[in-house]
Amino acid sequence: MAVKTATTVDPFDDARQRHAAGVFGMWLFLVMLAMLFGASILGYLVVRVNADPMEPFVPDDAPALPHLLLVSTVALLVSSYTMHRTVRAVRKGAQAAAARMAGATLLLAIAFLLLQVWAWLDLWRQNVRIDDGLYAWTFYVLTALHALHVIGGLVPLCVVCWRAARGRYSPQHPEGVVYCAMYWHFLDAVWLLLYATLWLGSLTW
Repeated sequence: MAVKTATTVDPFDDARQRHAAGVFGMWLFLVMLAMLFGASILGYLVVRVNADPMEPFVPDDAPALPHLLLVSTVALLVSSYTMHRTVRAVRKGAQAAAARMAGATLLLAIAFLLLQVWAWLDLWRQNVRIDDGLYAWTFYVLTALHALHVIGGLVPLCVVCWRAARGRYSPQHPEGVVYCAMYWHFLDAVWLLLYATLWLGSLTW
């Protein structure tokens, strides 16, 4: 039965139903993002497979993908683990542990972005410019697309850190942490797929 107040009408009977609806809405949002990244990766593969043999997709003098991408991948994987620990701590009512894990996730997310910038600068110093061809253009655009979504995720992650530090979450109300974790794990999975695609695409076929 819906709950009606003087100003609003709550269509849910209790907090559990409200949380389930929020999780469902988050899944819909992630499906839309998956379509965006899926289309981008598919477009990259089509361009890579259909490259003109007379004009190699990967230039002969092109450097290998920066090794810093591996380091940034590790940072993102660890941040996914600390995000998982944040959710577990909230569900157990361990507010101090939740705050620590949320803070660690935020620091690792920032480290990931800094490592990505460092990798771009490394390629830039090797004269790999975004307008040098499809190989360089697709690398910069696809990695930047993911980085922008990580930057977007920093906002709710900062909110989670702030609220966790003040004990605003509980086993009965973990909603914000759960939604943020869903988004963060999604970004982790997308990056692994994106990095694998870029690595395979950089090989000489």
